[in-house]
Amino acid sequence: MKEPREIPQSVQDIGRWLYEFAYRWRLPVAYTAYGLVAAGAYALGYSIRFEFGWPSALTGTFLASAALLLAIRLICVRVFRLSTGRWRFISTRDARRLLAATTTGTLVFVAGTFILPFAPAVPRSVILLEWVLTTFGTASLWVTYRMAYEIVRFQLSDFSGNAKRTLIIGAGESGNLLAREILRYPTGYRLIGFVDDDPFKWGMTIHGIEVIGSTSDLVALAADSRAEELIIAVPSASPSALRRIVESCKGAGLHFKVLPGIAEVLAGDIQVGQLRDVRIEDLLGREPIDLKLPELAAALAGTVVLITGAAGSIGSELSRQVALHQPATLVLFDQAETELFYLERELREKHPQMRLVAVIGDVVDAAALERVFAIHRPFRVYHAAAYKHVPLMEVNPREAVRNNVIGTWRVADASGRHGAGEFVLVSTDKAVKPVSVMGATKRAAELVVLEAQERHPDTVFAAVRFGNVLGSSGSVIPVFRKLLAEGKPLTVTHRDTTRYFMTIPEAVQLILQASILPDVRGRIAMLEMGEPVRILDLARNLLGLSGVRGTAEDHIVFTGLRSGERLHEALTAPHEQTLRTAHPKVRIVTTSAARGVPILPLLGRIETALERGEDGLDILNALLDRGAGQVTAEAEPSGVVGATAPS
Repeated sequence: MKEPREIPQSVQDIGRWLYEFAYRWRLPVAYTAYGLVAAGAYALGYSIRFEFGWPSALTGTFLASAALLLAIRLICVRVFRLSTGRWRFISTRDARRLLAATTTGTLVFVAGTFILPFAPAVPRSVILLEWVLTTFGTASLWVTYRMAYEIVRFQLSDFSGNAKRTLIIGAGESGNLLAREILRYPTGYRLIGFVDDDPFKWGMTIHGIEVIGSTSDLVALAADSRAEELIIAVPSASPSALRRIVESCKGAGLHFKVLPGIAEVLAGDIQVGQLRDVRIEDLLGREPIDLKLPELAAALAGTVVLITGAAGSIGSELSRQVALHQPATLVLFDQAETELFYLERELREKHPQMRLVAVIGDVVDAAALERVFAIHRPFRVYHAAAYKHVPLMEVNPREAVRNNVIGTWRVADASGRHGAGEFVLVSTDKAVKPVSVMGATKRAAELVVLEAQERHPDTVFAAVRFGNVLGSSGSVIPVFRKLLAEGKPLTVTHRDTTRYFMTIPEAVQLILQASILPDVRGRIAMLEMGEPVRILDLARNLLGLSGVRGTAEDHIVFTGLRSGERLHEALTAPHEQTLRTAHPKVRIVTTSAARGVPILPLLGRIETALERGEDGLDILNALLDRGAGQVTAEAEPSGVVGATAPS
């Protein structure tokens, strides 16, 4: 590869001075350019009309009419707001305004030559020629400037020696917009080709850059073109398709980035700054679910909403999405002071008109809850406060029972007594036939909510059940990334361990959807989660994306399943069935089993046990024995869990 050429300093200084002068005086420079184009077009029209022989008798007519024409043209520039700067951003809308401006100017000029007594007669053919020449001359001025600007920018980027030879994977709309953005600005990328799997695009050029082949030949194409970086510009690709492209990129041995977000493509808002490294979340084996909630704005607007556990992973996203729908008051309830402080600050900046109340408190504190409900009278309550980490709850069963069971009843009971319209519990797939302390307490919490519906029939009670949440505190991917940052091997419990996954926004959308479904009263809602994902596959993909050398197995340690963990999770128990709802991705869980021992009458016994320092697990075991089997608390933790439940 040849050494980059140096641009003489004198040439750089002259170019910089010209650019700064034109930019500082861009308004008079633009009007001067428009005036020169109009004057030149008018003169050329006369010359063409008289076969490039200028009759001296027409000089006076030309000069007098030219002054009138220039005045009209410049007024039209102002009236139709033709661009007077940044001609490199000219679009088809500017072309339409140009056509309207020149046509209007010509009509006004014709009228002036007939109406004004001092205006000289101008041949009609000259008027027509001037209109055509001015329109195309101005458009050519814009195009010439834009081409010159992009060529100079491209050459300067090339001369700098810092631009990386780059292939764009994807020659569709997003690749087209990205290429235009890169050519328009000095971005550090030098485009050398497109790669696309559509054979009809091979050999065609986009912005002068050729589509050179398919992703299946990416390794050879990258080597032949001496590429230094790859950009994946296929935001609509499915996870499976993206995995295939990523494997090809890794085979080429080059650094690669991805352009995310189909919404930006549709809006025509593609920027180089949106490029990022491929994330493990991008490669999940299921399609993201986008729940449209047009009814939610009307349901939340003007109401008082209480969110417990508001500073957690799920609670904070709930707070953000609820705030978008303009509730009258949003009450954030959590015992985590620091996290709550930053969440409150964020929401106040984004929604300064919304009434926001941050309350430090414990969901087991009946007096604190009573005060919140009495003062703010929430209409919707989203209960996301819970202890969720399976290993920790195995060695802290008393706190798990206290917070997840008693805390849920405290909030649910307060919601019913104070006339809340709806109460929604955030649950987990660990509650299905629970084998862990955490799962048992969350199943008990579900039963509390279902029985609370009978105790308080005027309030709608519901629970929402889903799998693991990507990116939540303590979940598998943040744990893996921390281990990588520390240079430690990734810990996986078992080669065949699988989990259901969803993103935090998806989980929150499910909770909000459940709150407005008409048939969720006294029931459990569940999201269609797709196929479970092997934790080992996640670990291998993350190692590949992180550029770790060697085989993936060299950097993975299998720790074995711990107490409270299962090889595979389930979303429903054997005695449970699911029913369709108004939304195709949300289902309602029903049971065919006989009604067991009610849980609410047992809460007093559980609280008494907790006050004596016991954990209350014997009572939960007796309650859940019919469908779950018993759970026990371990004496001490062991190792790192492969994945955790939603927060």
